[in-house]
Amino acid sequence: MPENLDPLDARLLLLLTDSPRLGVLECARRLGVARGTVQARLDRLTEKGILGGFPPELDLAAMGYGLTAFAVLEIAQGRRSGVAEALAAIDEVCEVHATTGQGDLFVRMVARDNDDLQRVIDEVVSVPDVQRTSTSIALSTPVPPRVRPLLERTAGASAP
Repeated sequence: MPENLDPLDARLLLLLTDSPRLGVLECARRLGVARGTVQARLDRLTEKGILGGFPPELDLAAMGYGLTAFAVLEIAQGRRSGVAEALAAIDEVCEVHATTGQGDLFVRMVARDNDDLQRVIDEVVSVPDVQRTSTSIALSTPVPPRVRPLLERTAGASAP
C-alpha cells in the first residue's frame, strides 16, 4: 500500500472520482466519518500534491477534435525545456512526456481531421531543435486514462 494514501483517502478519492461535485458534508455522510475528517483529508491530499483539483471530464471528439495522434520526437541534445515550452504553445498538443528509448519526447495531440493533423504536425516539426518525428494516429482507446484500479487496491474494495 502506498504510504501517501490510506484506505480512507482512497475511498474518498474514489467517491470524488465518481461524483466530483459532491460537497464535503455529503462525502462525510457517504463515508461515515466526520465532516472535519474529510476536510482534513482533502487539505492533506492537496498539500501533498496527490489531489490537484476537480477539472471536468471533457470529450474532445464531441468538441470537434475527433482525431488523436502520438508523435515521438528526437530533439537536439540539451534542448528539452525549450522544445517543451514551444510545444506547450501549440493548442492541439495535449501532453508531452520526456522519455527514454527511441525518441526524446512523446507527444499526444488532437486534430479535427487528417488535414488539420497535417497542420499540427507541421507546427510541431517547425519547432526549433526538433530533428525528427514519427507520428501514429490512434484508431481507438480501449483503455482510457485511469487511476481507479490503484485507488480500489488501496481502498481494499471495489467501490466506495
